[in-house]
This record gives sequence, structure tokens and C-alpha cells, in this order.
Amino acid sequence: MAEILLDAAPRKARELYEKAMAAMERGNLDYAMDMFTSALEIEPRLLRARKFLRAAAVKKFKDAKGGAVTHAISSLTGLPQLLAVKTQLAKKPAEALKSAEKLIRKDPLNLTFVNLLAQAAVAAEMPEVAIQTLEIARDHYPKNVDILKDLGRLYIETNQTHEARTTYETLNELRPNDPMIIKALKDTAALDTMKKGGWTEAGSYRDVMKDAKEAVILEQESKAVKSEKDISSLIVEMQGKAEREPENVNYKRHLADLLARADRYEEALAVLTEAHEATGKTDPQIDRALSALRLRHFDFQIEGLQKAGDAAGAGQKTKEKDTFVLEDAADRVKRYPNDLQYRYDLGVILFERERLNEAIQEFQLAQRNPQRRIRSLYYLAMCFKQKNQLDIAMEQLQKAASELSIMDDTKKDILYEMGSVAEQMGRREEAAKHYKEIYSVDIGYRDVAAKIEKAYSS
Repeated sequence: MAEILLDAAPRKARELYEKAMAAMERGNLDYAMDMFTSALEIEPRLLRARKFLRAAAVKKFKDAKGGAVTHAISSLTGLPQLLAVKTQLAKKPAEALKSAEKLIRKDPLNLTFVNLLAQAAVAAEMPEVAIQTLEIARDHYPKNVDILKDLGRLYIETNQTHEARTTYETLNELRPNDPMIIKALKDTAALDTMKKGGWTEAGSYRDVMKDAKEAVILEQESKAVKSEKDISSLIVEMQGKAEREPENVNYKRHLADLLARADRYEEALAVLTEAHEATGKTDPQIDRALSALRLRHFDFQIEGLQKAGDAAGAGQKTKEKDTFVLEDAADRVKRYPNDLQYRYDLGVILFERERLNEAIQEFQLAQRNPQRRIRSLYYLAMCFKQKNQLDIAMEQLQKAASELSIMDDTKKDILYEMGSVAEQMGRREEAAKHYKEIYSVDIGYRDVAAKIEKAYSS
């Protein structure tokens, strides 16, 4: 059962999703989870809702400082429901999945519940849900071999060869002498290379390698640094495949990439545009690839003008590139208004162009995305700081700092700006306190050492 995008989901499901996101923003996690669950009752394929449902459950679990003891208790209290799910797997997999969701909501990092939900999702013919669930678990248990093996198998079954290859590479690092893992890594590496080369319906790696011509192509593809001759051969090969199977957009995507590597950008853009139109302009991967290709074309043109000594022409082309970047980001937000990642991307571009009020509007929406919430708050603070609205800037930074427990680069950025804003507000002791937090763990961060020395000498 394929994933459905938010824009294509039933209206009621979208409304429930938006209510859930608003509740998450307010910190009302229980209500958010209720709304996400209701949305999934209407449209089980809405993986975005399931992702944030899991994110809310994990946040609630961590806020409650859950750990091994919590897992043990939840396994004990959830045993009757767990047994019921197992009995439903064979004949009522959809019901089993719903029941497993209830278990994992209570304890989202309980590996017994995670594995059970993955089994139920596969039984319900929703491997995407199983993969999503296991990926979240993997982020918290990165060295769990069982999780990685299940993910590797599901990636292969869903034709995600690159992800499968990466997973087995990790497994090989963890268990370098396991013959089954070594074999799986070789097989997935071959499958990944074949997929990148456009081969489909191949019986096995060895079947493909029987064809001497394709073996040469495979060798050329696998080279880290390809010669002009290699690329030319690959272009000719891929052009033939694209002509024989014009409906295969993967061939066109790969051909466009090869043409770009040969600096044949006009041809590359024409091929990729054709592929985009063939999908009804609904494939987000091709959409992003087109944007990236246009940027590469701009850079190629600018570099050529600079080498030719045409500074005016290079400057004009740079302006055209800047205009394209903004218009492209704004157009993507217009087409996918509910994708908060695109809101964030547009906000950053607007901030860099000092269009602060417009940037603020985008970041205020983007902060609903848990993955972009902290950086959105950071950029909101930077916008208010530039507008000299320092009290509002400090509020955003304090909110962001309160949600970070680890002193990573993001927290250092936030603490530094808290110090900077406090300085501008004349609150020197408070500023020094924020700088000291950074200084105590990273004396080389920006000019924090000079800031501390100045504070002690004054």
C-alpha cells in the first residue's frame, strides 16, 4: 500500500492532521496523538501523520524520563494486548496494526512493541509503515543488529537498494565476520549499482555480469572518479535505454545526471523536464533534481563568464541565480503549502535577503515541524534581533534552549546569541553567564574566549 501525500488525503484527515500539528506546537502531546490517530483511522496511508504521531510519543516518553524500567513495566502491563495482536496477525492484520499502535503509543521505544508493529504492518501490506517504525527505533538503537537486519530485508523488498546497501554496510561494521551479512552486502551493493545504471528485472548480480557489455558499464559506474570517456560511454548507453523504454523516468533522470557531468546542461535540463512532465509534475524527487540542476547550470555559466573576464556578465548571471533561488522556493511553498520543510527553506532564503517580516511568517509556520522547530526558533530570534526587538528575540532563544539537553553546535549557536542579545540589552552578567556555558565545553567557539576574558577584566 503506497504512501499518500497530505494534499491528496481526504479533507477530514487533513483537518485532523492540522489540529494535531497545532497541538504539538502548544505542547499538548496527548491531544496531538489523538488527532493523528483519528487522521490515520480515515487514511492509514498518511505516513506523515504516523511519523509525527511517533515523534509525539517519543517526546512524551523522554519528557517522563522513561528508560529500561519503563520498558519492563510496559511489557508486563501490555502483555494481554500483545498476545491479542499476535492472534490477529494472520486473519485480521489491519486490526492487529491498530492494536499495535496503541501499545507503541504507550512506550514507543519498547523493542518488543516496535517489532510487533512492524510485523503487523507487513501483514497488512503496509511495508512503508514497518520501515518508518524501524527507522525511528534505529535512530535510538543504532547498533541493534536485529533492527538493522529487518530494515535491510524490507528495503530490498521495497526496492530501496541504496538504503539496503547502507544498512548492510553498518551491519558489516558491527559484525565484520558474519558470512550472511557479507553476502547480503555484496548482493545489495550490486543491486544498488544496477538500479543506478537503470537495469530492471535482473535475475541476479551474476545474470547481469554474464553480459560483457553491461559488465563494462557497471565497472564504469562504480568508479569514484570517472573519465570523460567513461561518461561518454555511459551517456550513449543510457540514451539507448531511454529510447527503448521512454516511459521509464529513472533512465531519464540518470541520463540527465550524466549529461550534466559532461557539462551538457541544456540537454540535461531538456531530458529532466521531459521526465517531470511524464509524471504529471507530481514526483518531488524529480522536482528537486530539476531545481538542483538549474543551480548547477547557473554556477557553470557564472564560472565561464568569470574565466572569460566578463565581470559584468557574471554579476548579471549571479543576480538571475539569486532571483531563481527565491522564486523556486516560493513556488514550491505555493504548490506544497503543508510541507513545513519547504516553509523553513523559504524562510532561510528570505532571512538572507533581509526580508524579515516575510521570513518571520515562514518560520512561525515551520516551527511546527519537530525536525525544524529549534532552527526555526533560532532564525525567528535572528529576525527579531535585526528588527531590534530584543525582548522578543530573547524569548525565542530561551524557548529553543529549553528544548535542547545536549551541548551540540545548535545549542552553542543559541547560547551565543542569547549572550549577544543580553549584551545589547545592557545585561552584562546575564550575557557572561551564557558565554561561560559555551566556554566551559568549547573554548575555541567563535570569539567566546575573548568575550569571557573581557568579562573578567571589566
